[in-house]
Parts: sequence; C-alpha cells; structure tokens
Amino acid sequence: MDCILTLDIGSSSARTLLFGTDGRAIPGFESHVPYQASTSEAGGWEIGAAELTRVAAQALDPICSEMRSRKIRPAAVAIDTFWHSILGVAADGKAVTPVLHPFDSRSAAAAKKLATRVDETSQHSRTGCVLHPSYPPAKLLWLSETQPEAFRAATRWMSFGEYLFLELFGKAGCSTSMISASGLWDQNANDYDREILAALPITEDQLAPVDTMDEPQTKLSDQFAGRWPELDGIPWFPALGDGACDNVGSGCTERDRYALMVGTSGAMRACARADSIAIPTGLFCYRLDRKRFVLGGALSNGGEVFAWMRRTLQLPEANELERQLAELQPGQHGLTILPLFAGERSTGWRADARAAITGLAVSTTPIEILHAALESVALTFRDVYELMLSSLGAPKEVVASGGGLLHSPSWTKMMADTLSHTVIPCLEPEATSRGAALVALERIGAIRDIGDLAPRLGSEVRADETKEPIYLAALENQRRLYKKLFDV
Repeated sequence: MDCILTLDIGSSSARTLLFGTDGRAIPGFESHVPYQASTSEAGGWEIGAAELTRVAAQALDPICSEMRSRKIRPAAVAIDTFWHSILGVAADGKAVTPVLHPFDSRSAAAAKKLATRVDETSQHSRTGCVLHPSYPPAKLLWLSETQPEAFRAATRWMSFGEYLFLELFGKAGCSTSMISASGLWDQNANDYDREILAALPITEDQLAPVDTMDEPQTKLSDQFAGRWPELDGIPWFPALGDGACDNVGSGCTERDRYALMVGTSGAMRACARADSIAIPTGLFCYRLDRKRFVLGGALSNGGEVFAWMRRTLQLPEANELERQLAELQPGQHGLTILPLFAGERSTGWRADARAAITGLAVSTTPIEILHAALESVALTFRDVYELMLSSLGAPKEVVASGGGLLHSPSWTKMMADTLSHTVIPCLEPEATSRGAALVALERIGAIRDIGDLAPRLGSEVRADETKEPIYLAALENQRRLYKKLFDV
C-alpha cells in the first residue's frame, strides 16, 4: 500500500501512525505507549536504552498486527525522536550508559569548563549550539569525570535513534538531522567540528561515519523480522529530529513561514534551503537534511508554565479560566515575570537561571499572576522572533502548533498581539509524525517536495496593533529584570 508508517519517540511516550501519500493520517491505525524517564533532584533525566527500545517496539506491535490483518505493507518506515540525546555503547553493541535526555542538567559545570577550552562565540557560529547542558559535548565531559568506568567501556557514542537501529538491524543508523543538533557538527561544512572534538575526551571514529549518514536500512534482524514481517525488506529511514519534523508537518518548510510550537516546552523555528547560513547569537541552528537548515530558538518553559500555575494557584476550571483571561487587558496586573522555571535556553542560554515574579501586591489575584505568566512566555518568544527577523526577514505566516498553546484561545491571541503578527493554528493533531512521513514520501519519490502537501490550518488569529506599545514596554521591563538578576 502507498503509505508510510511513522514511529515518534518523544520525551514521555512512543506513538505510531500510518500516513497516506496525501499526507493524511489513515484512520484506524494508531498506537501509543507512555513511559516515564528517571529524574533526580540533581537534575538527572535519563532512561535505559533497552527500556526505551522496548517501549518503541511495544508501540509497533499493535499497528503491525492491524496491518497484518488487513494485508497492508507500508512503503517505508519514518522515525523521529528528541534531539540532543547521547549514550555510550560498548564493542559488543550493549549500552553502557543510560540515554541522557536534553533536559538532563547535571553537566552544567562541565559546560562552563568547556567554555574555558574553546571560544564560545566561534563555536556557536560553526555548530549552531551553545556550550550548555542540553547538548552532548557537556554531557560527554561530565560522564568522563563522574562515570569514568562506563565512559572507558564505551567504544561508540550515539543518539537513541542510532541505538534503535543497532538493536533492530545490527547496524547503527544516523541522520544528518540528528547529528546536526549534537553540538559536534559544523553546520556550514556539513561535517564534524574539529575544535570541539579536540576539547573532548572522544575521537571522531567513536561517532557515526559521515559517508553513511541518512542511508536507510531494510533487513531487520531475525528476531524483529519474525515479529514484524510486514516491515522487513522495506526502507527504514534513520531517525530525524522531532523539531524539524514539526516544522515540516505544520507546513513551515521555507524561511518565510515560522513555526511556533508550544507543548511542555516551546520553540520557534524556520527551515531555510541554502548552501550556507549565518547563525545569530542567541539562536540555534540545526539541519533537516543535507540541503535544509532549521534556525530558531528553544524554550525550556512553554506549556509547563501554564501547568505549574494551574497546579499551584487556586484557578477555576478551563472554560471559566478562558473567560476570565479574555477579560483582562495586557499589563494591567503590574507584574513582571521571568518564566524560567526549568532554567533557560534561548536566548540567554543560562542553565542556572530561575523564575522570578516582581510587582506583587495584596490586591494581586491568581488569574492576574497566570495572565502575566502567559504574557511572559509570549514575550520570550518575541525575543526569539526579533533575532529570527534579523537573519531570515519577516515571515509571511506564523503557524502555531502544540496542545500547550492551542488549548487556550486567549494565549494564542496573546501570542499574536505580542509578536504583532497574525498567528494561524495548525489543526494537524500529530504534526511531528506527519512531518516525518512527508520527508519519507519525498525520499522514496512519492512526492516532489515536502512542501507540496499543505497541512490543515485553522482560522487566523489577528494581532491587535494597539497593544504592541504595551507589550514592547513589558518586554523592556522583562529584559531589565533579567539583566539585574543575572548580571548580563
């Protein structure tokens, strides 16, 4: 059948779907397996490689059973997973460390140590990644210092997507998309960055070979070929970064369409088809593939800010909450908030930064605190937006996705007003999986280009231009508070 099976391995679950050549999910084919990573007060965020492989396989079982019963064989398998993961693998192919998630912050001190070994500005201008605990370089140095035996036992270092291929096929498989977000990759050279490798206790031969990147695998090991016969002998494409796939799935495949995603965390990104790109300070730059860059900013604090407020404050139920939010005017609360509950990525990249609220009075209400907090996230996106404008120019469209944002019409309107740009909701329920499917369809020649199949979009949310001066003043207040607290 002309369809693509997708496997999305996120930070809390694995999901499978089936997409047709029209870019639409085929009803009746879906499975979802939640999991919970191990976290610690010290900032740990990890999961065993074998356990995450089991979760991925468990997610494939029911959809394969359904395909088998209907005698369906997909044309290819497309995979996406979270960027920036790292684990060590021994010579026998067994993992000797857990999978370290990008939210694992235990390597903050190692990131600072790396900053004394390389020039941070030039490093970022080449790799598109700062020296930050989100990225593998800091984690690799931290592992070498805190877990020396496991570190020495590792002969290879890879992302979880690569390890999954090693388990399924007996051979690791890496995409340009995944390695480009590792902090080990020179974006414009499309090769490993020699300077950062020289500062780390690893060598290039412990990483994915450049000449085999993006190659699909087709022959499953006997164990998995017997388990999923309908998936044996078809191309499985190496895992792509979930953020890049979200852009594709929401139709943001060119530089004039910005993707605004707010789930638990958040990001604003644009794809740019170019031979080379200048990387502005404060933004990240990765790749979708060999010919497309992904430029933008990432927030550790998106929908989780809304969730924290709901857990902590005495707030009404959802419908009443929306009604009350809609009645409030911007800035009337008199509060300035830094929404850095989980530290900071874009634009300051301060892992040690934490949230702050100023301006509280006896008369301040819980709904006003929530309103100010949601505004503060929108203002942080405005910071990212302004940097993207300087590099990519003004977008024709800003397309919003992610349940954290779209479940709140008031917050979506707030985003449009803060950016002073119309925001268009993306109605694709699984934009990330859809994006992975579109890339696979392009690669097998079923479609000409990933931008050919438009996503389903909602009604435009127009910006109220009269509110722009209020939000620009609030942005300056936020920036001043940040400078005072973090001495920058």
